[in-house]
Amino acid sequence: MWWQYLLVFVGAFIFDVVPIPFPPACSIMVPLQILFKLNTWWVIIIGVAGSILGRYVLTLYIPLLADKVFKPSKNKDVQYLGKKMKEKGWKSQLLIIAYSLLPIPTTPLFLAAGMARLKPIQIIPSFFVGKFISDAIAVHLGNYAALNFDNMWDSALSWKSIVSLSIGVLLIGGLLFIDWLTLIEDKKLKLNFHIWK
Repeated sequence: MWWQYLLVFVGAFIFDVVPIPFPPACSIMVPLQILFKLNTWWVIIIGVAGSILGRYVLTLYIPLLADKVFKPSKNKDVQYLGKKMKEKGWKSQLLIIAYSLLPIPTTPLFLAAGMARLKPIQIIPSFFVGKFISDAIAVHLGNYAALNFDNMWDSALSWKSIVSLSIGVLLIGGLLFIDWLTLIEDKKLKLNFHIWK
């Protein structure tokens, strides 16, 4: 039924549109694929499309939210980081692909891109490549997870999931509290916790 695939799309969108480290979208794609016995490749394609749209919307609204929440100096600092990212060209694209393949939240990447006022086209194609590969692996492993459903719940609160969430929170903390201008220009680590309006 088409509405089951719509649930995959909406679920992936919601998981990737929020500005906090949420579990990866495959966390909703895999259970829906198992529950409704959906075609694996359609789940991957539709789920990745929902994720891409969610991240696109996130990059559009984050600059507005950042202007309201953070001091102008913090926004300027992250914009400088984005400028440096643009200058790296293909190296930045490879870094985005590699980051998207890791089992850690990509929310910090998109928060940085949005706050830095990067155009979505500068980040989403590379994210798509990494996301498609990582989600394809995750959804294909869904059948294995279905056979070991009791272990799935245990692994949701495993040390790996806790470490992954912790890394996401640390990355957002680094993005927000490191003075990137000082770090890149002067090669000095400086923390600034007075970033809120």
